[in-house]
Amino acid sequence: MQLFLDTADIGVLTPLVATGLVDGVTTNPTLIARSGQGFIETVAQICALVEGPVSAEVAALDAPSMVAEGERLAAIAPNVVVKVPITWEGLKAVRIFTDQGVRTNATLCFSASQALLAAKAGASYVSPFVGRLDDHGADGVELLSEIRALYDQFEFDTHILAASLRTVRHVTSAALAGSDCATLPPQVFSDLIKHPLTDRGLETFMSDWKASGQSIV
Repeated sequence: MQLFLDTADIGVLTPLVATGLVDGVTTNPTLIARSGQGFIETVAQICALVEGPVSAEVAALDAPSMVAEGERLAAIAPNVVVKVPITWEGLKAVRIFTDQGVRTNATLCFSASQALLAAKAGASYVSPFVGRLDDHGADGVELLSEIRALYDQFEFDTHILAASLRTVRHVTSAALAGSDCATLPPQVFSDLIKHPLTDRGLETFMSDWKASGQSIV
């Protein structure tokens, strides 16, 4: 499963990309507004930093305006993926982008029926919001499993990009449910490697090694 970071903060993004384990980035107008930087400038900086797909979201609500904004975003760099909400207007825009060869991320997905429509429109990615569904008493991970079964049955090419992941368990559950990729906050990404038994074991190893008085080089 590919791991994307959900952030527009270059300072946070840079050291995490250096791990070699970040496959892409997702952004939205809210994240970029929080960064305090210009929208186009920020997307360009992220695209220069990350080789993989960078989702940049349109702000318009009607299809023609979405297309105009999406074309501007796609022109920033070849790894831009135009992020579009799953509405009728959004799906119209996705179909136009598909015909143009522009990759898209159909976002704000909360049902298998929405994911079906996104795939039929030719979306490159669909982003089911796991945590937000959990907030409303639904099972976000179960939705991922439903979409996986649906896409496999009809051999859709759309990738499942699990979003709104808030915990390490969310990430592993998304992987087990068959998500192709997941986007997570930087802190959750950092938490993936943590376990107290790892820390305790390393302390013991280092103590024993120091006591041995040996050196490898």
